[in-house]
Amino acid sequence: MPAVLRVALPVPLPTLFDYLPPTAGEAQAGSRVLVPFGRGKAVGVVVDTGAEATVGGARLKRVIRLLDDAPLLDAELMKTLAWAADYWLGAPGEAYANALPLALREDKPLPDTREEVWALTIAGRSALDAGSRKGGSRRLLETLAPAALSAAELHEQLPDWREAARRLSSAGLIERVERATDAPTPGTEPPALSPEQEQAVAAVAAALDRFQPFLLDGVTGSGKTEVYLALIEQVLSEGKQALLLVPEIGLAPQTVRRLRERLGVTVEVLHSNLSEGDRARAWLRARSGEAKVILGTRSAVFTPLPRAGLIVVDEEHDSAYKQQEGFRYHARDLALLRARELGIPVLLGSATPSLESLANVKAGRYRTLHLRARPGAVRPPQVQIVDMRAQRLEHGLSPTLLSTVTDTVARGEQVLVFRNRRGYAPVLLCHQCGWHAECPRCEHPLTLHAGRRQLICHHCDYHACVPESCPSCGATDLKPQGQGTERLEEALAAQFPHVPVLRIDRETTRRRDAFEHLLDRLRGEGAAILVGTQMLAKGHDLPNLTLVAIVGVDEGLHSVDFRASERLAQLVVQVAGRAGRASKPGRVLLQTHHPEHPLLRQLLAQGYGAAAKELLTERQLLQLPPYHHQVLLRADAHQREHVDTFLREAHGALAGDALQIAGPMPAPMPLRAGRHRGQLLIEAASRSALHAVLKPWQRALASLPSARRVRWSLDVDPIDLY
Repeated sequence: MPAVLRVALPVPLPTLFDYLPPTAGEAQAGSRVLVPFGRGKAVGVVVDTGAEATVGGARLKRVIRLLDDAPLLDAELMKTLAWAADYWLGAPGEAYANALPLALREDKPLPDTREEVWALTIAGRSALDAGSRKGGSRRLLETLAPAALSAAELHEQLPDWREAARRLSSAGLIERVERATDAPTPGTEPPALSPEQEQAVAAVAAALDRFQPFLLDGVTGSGKTEVYLALIEQVLSEGKQALLLVPEIGLAPQTVRRLRERLGVTVEVLHSNLSEGDRARAWLRARSGEAKVILGTRSAVFTPLPRAGLIVVDEEHDSAYKQQEGFRYHARDLALLRARELGIPVLLGSATPSLESLANVKAGRYRTLHLRARPGAVRPPQVQIVDMRAQRLEHGLSPTLLSTVTDTVARGEQVLVFRNRRGYAPVLLCHQCGWHAECPRCEHPLTLHAGRRQLICHHCDYHACVPESCPSCGATDLKPQGQGTERLEEALAAQFPHVPVLRIDRETTRRRDAFEHLLDRLRGEGAAILVGTQMLAKGHDLPNLTLVAIVGVDEGLHSVDFRASERLAQLVVQVAGRAGRASKPGRVLLQTHHPEHPLLRQLLAQGYGAAAKELLTERQLLQLPPYHHQVLLRADAHQREHVDTFLREAHGALAGDALQIAGPMPAPMPLRAGRHRGQLLIEAASRSALHAVLKPWQRALASLPSARRVRWSLDVDPIDLY
């Protein structure tokens, strides 16, 4: 049999594909190749160059063309991706494709990685003076008027600049120019570190030459970012690279600003709001070692680091690090794996560490570092539980809460009213017959969005107009039930007509730069009331925000999800941490109908650490993660019987004495987007015992006749059982 190339192609199949080597060039593992596939062509990644053909050589097709002179993915990334695809049961082609920006998965030349700098032309200055351009074009001309700016600087100042740039460039009003490479801009003087911060920096700095996981457990506002900055400065002084992961795009702009101001170097950014060309250029600059500091969200964990020095995962507890579709990896866990392969430390930071990380600390696998004080703050925010049971509520707001808001804005300070439910009201109800608006595709209540005059399903995005009368009895007495952020905004604006009321949720931040503009406005405001969802739960500093009021907390106290208590504790602590982050003292009001609930009382009396310790004990007694290990088989189809048949056959194909199997059973949300959903949960005390049966079971599932009638997936270490 001839030696062949084994190639990973971006298709959801659990296999690699064999091809004969190209006629020109020598392919290496990690190189991209263009190959014939089906009736078309595909770009794949070479995984093995000396494999034996699994079919007769005469039947193999030949690689059309080698796309890279040198491997695009280095040996460390190739090894990491192979392990990740095996562990998370991902299609290997999807795993390798995840490591490449979309622009590098195409049969095109590599983009130019030279710094992209734009400047006004003479005609552009004339157009600006004449006022002949409006909207985004004028904003870009004004932004470039003082001096030429790089693409990275433009992204920071004007996130939606690209479309305007294309128009102005074609009109000859701006042009791309060369900027001389200067020495790094001097960074700003760092603040003096507290003794706890100094100890944390010293501990990690002492391990910069080896693999060591650290958990930086710091209360909100304790200065975790200053620890990151001090360590990145040290890494840069040694000529190495640092990768900083954040869970959400919304945290990236302020973090970029702080990094650039402090370090005085270019910071490459990788997240989904960037154009594909920008992401590819940043990725390639990191691969060459030119990029020293890389900041990104989940997928940035795949960034090449030839001169790796440190990986930081901020807000490590955040569920956004888990990919929920396709290749279901967890970026935090991949960061640990990469750090081990690269021989560098990894720093996980959070004010509310995940129970998985705390269990690893307890087992001696992670070293924990504590930041227990807030530098510069008067004191931690005072937390008060407000018993709603005997109070007359106005739109879900108690008199105690409204009185405290009145006092706060009278002092010229800001208030955050937190409600983790967007829209106007979660239910539209007929008071005559009890009918309520329900999604026909999910059998779930539709949320009323009054501003858009629509009913919207937050699960499948089904839209309907608000009916004039009840479809069931014809009555016109349709009433919204419950409060979303939109209704709270309306109620607070009526209650406080002379105070700005700003709402921050997915509806008000649809534009790329809307979130940052709203936060910038708040930083410049005096008295103001902010209504927001979990978008505001972490990472944002508003110096004049002194009161946080959390409403609607009760939904998390009685959930069927075993992770609900952990998530609620994290959410409460993170949201409460927005108050009193500067010199003014903060206060937190927690509205509930269950003021004696043990979790709330423990959070109030002893803090997150004690609550997490109690939750870990419960998990161990109940044999739940992180002490037991899970895999979730999900299936959905248009007909319920197809789901039931597949799951029943899947259960029958599963063998293993050490396994506990729950199901087949309907998913907690049995119908979504018109598809019936079911699942099978497999658990084991031993990770190795669980994984020993998964690969053969995955192959058996694919061969089941019923598998062709359903859409199914396996989720290793699921964080969401829905």
